[in-house]
Amino acid sequence: MPQEATAPSARQIELLEAAYRYALAHGLADLSLRPLATAIGSSPRVLMFLFGNKDGLVRALLERARVDELALLDRLGRAGQPIGLVPAVERVWAWLAADEHRPLLRLWAEAYARSLVEPEGAWAGFARATVDDWLAVLAACQPQPERDGEAGAARRTLALAVLRGALLDLL
Repeated sequence: MPQEATAPSARQIELLEAAYRYALAHGLADLSLRPLATAIGSSPRVLMFLFGNKDGLVRALLERARVDELALLDRLGRAGQPIGLVPAVERVWAWLAADEHRPLLRLWAEAYARSLVEPEGAWAGFARATVDDWLAVLAACQPQPERDGEAGAARRTLALAVLRGALLDLL
């Protein structure tokens, strides 16, 4: 029988948020539990207990980063009427180009690249999931006739590729 997922404890949420702030500042590539635990006022043993292992913690951090990413995307999709692909790309770019988003975007770029190079383990599926998230939001910004056509899919894929490339250049 599958185990039911339990709601995270207040301490787990608190440590995840602290670890997320740490990851935004230091990245995930060389993440070591001892320095992380010291920096956030915990211990490696507590982190292992709460997240299972280092991969579990990295997965939780990637999911937490996705929450911030999806918050931006959700704002684009709330317009009621599709705003069109060009205005959507302009809004996304304005958000991406804002200095205050650099830590999240560096973390995203690192996770995206690691997901491509290390497709198993903690990074598994991150790149695919983020592409799917962004394409779905861009599709929602397109008027219905454009959204459903092959040309509309190609345009939003191109728009996403341009945004990602420009973001990498910016970073």
